[in-house]
Amino acid sequence: MKKILIFTFILAIAFAVNAQNGAPSIAGARGAAMGNASVAFTDINSAFSNQAGLAYLTDLSVTVGAESRFLLSELNSFMVAAAYPTKSGTFGLDLNYFGSDAYNEQKIGLAYARRLFSKMTMGAQLDMINTRIPEYGNKSLFTFELGFHAQLLKQVFVGAHVFSPIRLELVEDEYIPTVFRLGLAYKPSNKLTVTGEVEKDIDFAPNVKAGIEYAIIESFFIRFGANTNPALVSFGIGYAMKNGIGIDVSSSYHQPLGFSPSVGITYDGSRKK
Repeated sequence: MKKILIFTFILAIAFAVNAQNGAPSIAGARGAAMGNASVAFTDINSAFSNQAGLAYLTDLSVTVGAESRFLLSELNSFMVAAAYPTKSGTFGLDLNYFGSDAYNEQKIGLAYARRLFSKMTMGAQLDMINTRIPEYGNKSLFTFELGFHAQLLKQVFVGAHVFSPIRLELVEDEYIPTVFRLGLAYKPSNKLTVTGEVEKDIDFAPNVKAGIEYAIIESFFIRFGANTNPALVSFGIGYAMKNGIGIDVSSSYHQPLGFSPSVGITYDGSRKK
């Protein structure tokens, strides 16, 4: 009975903030700091937000991260992604875990991205999502993601992504979310990136997201972001070392429910000097 109550509580919070239920919530700690306005990213965090961005990688990249949503152990999530570019395109793998012993989800994704033209890329990912509830057992479903990324102008980039376009029932009357995202990134200089996007889960109202990233010095970044549905503000910092390793720390804040800190460590082989 206690576990069932915990499960009900987790689902209530999850639906209140459009969380999980199959879809990863953040594009790493970098994305979390920028309101998760990340559909136009072109780094390893694209593995979580828009696989088309992986086509811009020029060397092996890896990231590991974790988020403690509202500082509740029942809502912890962990993520790992790796991508390797080849002459035939970029191949990627991402792993996600969300929840606790009472209720948890695991997601395994196999990604592929490549350039269509000099300024346009596409990406796709096959996902296996497993949901485990001790009293009811496991259920696994397969779905997929599609994404596009393009450079519109010298300083303006656009990204589009759809998660699970085919409606799949997880349990009775509960479905894997179908989510559409469309957004822009504006990079007026090497120090500043401004992002914005609209996300639409077909079961919820649209969520407008925005983020900003500024390099105070060459390798140290400050980040801010905001969401409209749910209403969140976010902030964070990042530091990129010359050996290719980067550390990102961030948190979002939801007024009734509190803080959701996250941390990420990345390795970008192209940045190694």
